[in-house]
Amino acid sequence: MPRRIARGRAGAAVAAVVALALGLSACSGEPTVPIDVPEQVTGDLPEETRTQLESAVTAAMEATGSTGAIVGVWAPWSGSWVAGLGTVTTDGPAVDPDMSFKAGRITRAMTCDVLYQLAEEGTVRLDDSVTTYVGGVANLGDVTLEQLCDSTSGIGRYYSSSLLAMWLSNPERAWKPQELAAFGLGAERTSDPGLIYRDSDAGYLLLGLALERATGKSAEDLIQEYVAGPLGLESTYLEVGVPSSDLDLLDGLRFARADGDWVCDETVDLTNMSGSIGYTDSGVISTISDLGRYAQALAAGTLMPSGTDRFDDPNPTSSSAPSWYSYAGGAFQAGTLIGSWGSVPGYLTAVFADAESGLAVAVVLNNSAASASQVRSLSWELAAIASKAQAAGGGEIPTAGLPWTAEDYHARIADNAICGGSE
Repeated sequence: MPRRIARGRAGAAVAAVVALALGLSACSGEPTVPIDVPEQVTGDLPEETRTQLESAVTAAMEATGSTGAIVGVWAPWSGSWVAGLGTVTTDGPAVDPDMSFKAGRITRAMTCDVLYQLAEEGTVRLDDSVTTYVGGVANLGDVTLEQLCDSTSGIGRYYSSSLLAMWLSNPERAWKPQELAAFGLGAERTSDPGLIYRDSDAGYLLLGLALERATGKSAEDLIQEYVAGPLGLESTYLEVGVPSSDLDLLDGLRFARADGDWVCDETVDLTNMSGSIGYTDSGVISTISDLGRYAQALAAGTLMPSGTDRFDDPNPTSSSAPSWYSYAGGAFQAGTLIGSWGSVPGYLTAVFADAESGLAVAVVLNNSAASASQVRSLSWELAAIASKAQAAGGGEIPTAGLPWTAEDYHARIADNAICGGSE
């Protein structure tokens, strides 16, 4: 069950709240499946590494206008660092690193986890047409469940500025997945199914509906049964309504807009927006420690049946993407890292991990006004910093490197700052 704490608002604090992570499994429930990554060294990352990491997060907060951030970095050969930086809102209390938040598009990978396990059980087949389970989409007879997971269905996106305006005007409204998916289905299909990657939030809604219809279980129960439960993620669950008022939830913010421009001295609180707008695309609520553990499990294929080729044949994310950056199975592959990133109203989130070394990074920024690519850049910057952390106890630093440097993405974050973010 999610951790619920009465929410205190008294007192302002600017200093970071930092917590030592004694290992990802120590912060979670009792898992039923082991994650095959190197054992985590107990203790902090070296001071020099922590200083670099904190500086990177602080700069990204300034560039995105975020008042708060939560970050976790686990380098099994060296140590770990989990921190809450800044305040939950302007002039609010300090960020607690144990706070929950909306995890956004990491939900997609979890939905695909469910798909592959149901396929192994024989409940569905990866090449089943979505029309086998979802009515009213007869024109999608050539789209399979696996293509929905890979985002190669050719189906468009439902998110738009006009839809966001509806969400902002009525944040507690419960949306049906079919309603939202219809906005994406109305967009022109730019390719035949199975050919190219095209970001499709509508596709993940349809996938969630199909899995519900195939099993007779709710999407919330499927995420719990096939993902959160087996991995011992006690604070991870799919939220399809308005978050509980007593949940210790990091505030999700966004700058106001006027005449098409950001109003940088005015923020809109989106914390209590209905989770129904994300459903099986981006509706999961979680914590940093849970997401760090999940990232390691995703990269290691912990929940995948033996012989699964989920990540073996990825697709380029675009014609201009570097050769080391691709997508398959509901997740991005960036060099040796596997993970996800994106935004939901109020939050920018990213998680990545490397199966061989066990390196894991998870981060959330609490202002969604900036491009979601900012949090991706931050996660890659953090990974590059941590990958060079000195080994503890006479161990060895992993030899495999990343195809970028921390400086590459630090500069990119500064170049894409909004509202006068500092360099």
